[in-house]
Amino acid sequence: MRKKISEKTLKKSFFNWFFWNGCSQQAESMLGMAFGQAMAPVVDELYDKKEDKAAALKRHVTLFNTESQVGSICNGVVCGLEEANANGECTPELISSVKVALIGPTSAIGDSLWVATIIPILLTICLSISQASQSISWLGAVIYMVVYPVGTCLLSWYLFKLGYRSGIEGMQGFMSTGKLNTLTDTMTVLGLLVVGALTASFVSCVLPIKIVRDVFDATKGTILQNQVIFDADKVLNSIFPKILPLGLTLAVYYLYSKKKWSPLKLMGLILVLACALTLIGYLTKYYV
Repeated sequence: MRKKISEKTLKKSFFNWFFWNGCSQQAESMLGMAFGQAMAPVVDELYDKKEDKAAALKRHVTLFNTESQVGSICNGVVCGLEEANANGECTPELISSVKVALIGPTSAIGDSLWVATIIPILLTICLSISQASQSISWLGAVIYMVVYPVGTCLLSWYLFKLGYRSGIEGMQGFMSTGKLNTLTDTMTVLGLLVVGALTASFVSCVLPIKIVRDVFDATKGTILQNQVIFDADKVLNSIFPKILPLGLTLAVYYLYSKKKWSPLKLMGLILVLACALTLIGYLTKYYV
């Protein structure tokens, strides 16, 4: 009788991965231990002998890494392969090879589609809702807290089932047509556009320097007090709108990606910069 993974076991495997994929991430095997935990129910159902179960779990706790949401398709594909292996239609070596081969494409698609595109778009919508009116400022946060986990779960479950149904043949067909590179490039460009829009809309950086003087109005014969003669921030924005937020964003990106600064160190730098500019603003009476 042919062995087949039950729907209950598939759901248990998926939720093991969905809720615990980052629980054991470390340098030696990255997400390997979490992948093994997700495959445990499948292995337990498919194999009868203790030796076969041990061998299956052993090959699934090796090095593995991907973007966790889109990467759930890897779990589905491997579930299908384990089912085939339990029925003598596959080999353990093929399963291990497929896992390694799927790391690159699923990571590329996941980072471009989910991390760099969908999440920033959702954040932009929710931030805009929160800033639209003070009376409903809480609504954006609530929408994000509901839509993000529910949307993530639905997407991951769909991809998990897609991987299980299509198997490695479906992934190979998708990769061989060149659609993978097209999708990755498209999502990368869209993600960059979204990040650029976020920078212009929500990153704030002001150069608080201005010259204020009393000016004699010859037409009325009166003295106009505290007239702004020079405003450095307005001058810069008239030449290049939002140039300071753009410069700050590029500087943070450079320090993070090229100089390998930690997020905590970057936040400390921004805090120091904000304090210094605020002090300059009060000294030049910009905020008075």
